Amino acid sequence: MSISLAAFNTFALQQNCTSLVEVTSKAELIDICNKLYKQQLPMLVLGGGSNLVFTEDYDGTVVKVSTKGIQFTADDDYQYITIQAGENWHNLVESCLQKQIDGLENMALIPGTVGAAPIQNIGAYGVEFNRFCYEIEFLQLDTGHLVRFNNQQCDFGYRESIFKKQLNNVAVITEVTLKLAKHWVPVIDYGPLQHFDPSTVTAKQIFDCVCHIRQSKLPDPKVLGNVGSFFKNPLVSTKAYNELKLCFTDLVAYQQVDGQYKLAAGWLIDYVGLKGVNIGDAAVHQDQALVLVNLGHATGKQVCQLAKYVIQMVFDKFAVTLQPEPRIMGSVGEIEIK
Repeated sequence: MSISLAAFNTFALQQNCTSLVEVTSKAELIDICNKLYKQQLPMLVLGGGSNLVFTEDYDGTVVKVSTKGIQFTADDDYQYITIQAGENWHNLVESCLQKQIDGLENMALIPGTVGAAPIQNIGAYGVEFNRFCYEIEFLQLDTGHLVRFNNQQCDFGYRESIFKKQLNNVAVITEVTLKLAKHWVPVIDYGPLQHFDPSTVTAKQIFDCVCHIRQSKLPDPKVLGNVGSFFKNPLVSTKAYNELKLCFTDLVAYQQVDGQYKLAAGWLIDYVGLKGVNIGDAAVHQDQALVLVNLGHATGKQVCQLAKYVIQMVFDKFAVTLQPEPRIMGSVGEIEIK
């Protein structure tokens, strides 16, 4: 039996899997994943499919997480939100705003599920998931136990967490708890949000602005298959940044608290003239160089070939190595881009 994954990945890549199980409760998620792990069968836990590039058919079971539920509690200073892994991230942001719980607005319209958010520490417009993470509950497959980690234990970094490193392939996130301060402080020091007045701006205004920017810059995956930003913004030392700035005076970069600089990967790709470049039906988006798109019948292998070409061209020009954001999936699990 072979089941198409085209509807389960936002790149709309035409690959199949051996079997697919959709789970709608935490108990079912735990039971299915424990059984598959004990049987030593290839298993892919799938949220929104917005961070995956399938390069070939998946020779195993895809577990589609569709668990739902949001609980709100509070103390004198903080709001606490406990969310099941299958909830849609953007819907959560909207729900919070409707309840006048502010803080997540900069991360509006990030695709995917809440359970996937901690894995790569999603972020946008100056705010990252770890700012609000209170606790992550996950099933540890090698022990069969439910475990809870606090923020520090998750070892968050830029698009990184313990779930991508030490716990890769042995942790299935079941539930996320966020902690948001009742005293809201807007984050508007990033690019297009800088025109707002911090004394008068509302979370809804930031939300609307972020939605407008993302919708104008990023193609709708229902129209053009894509996974949003394909490459991470590379971090370089102050010395490397100063050397690059001497050669490329228009270089776009943001200084980090640790002194490093985060370069705008989209600017680097655009500078070397790659907008619109394609390999087969995989293309660099003509308006947003950070996004690779499926023009209709792209294969995962074409996407990877194009990504490698972009990485090489940027390295040749700037001596900076771009890293892909999405997970590259082979027949039985995650692989290096090739």
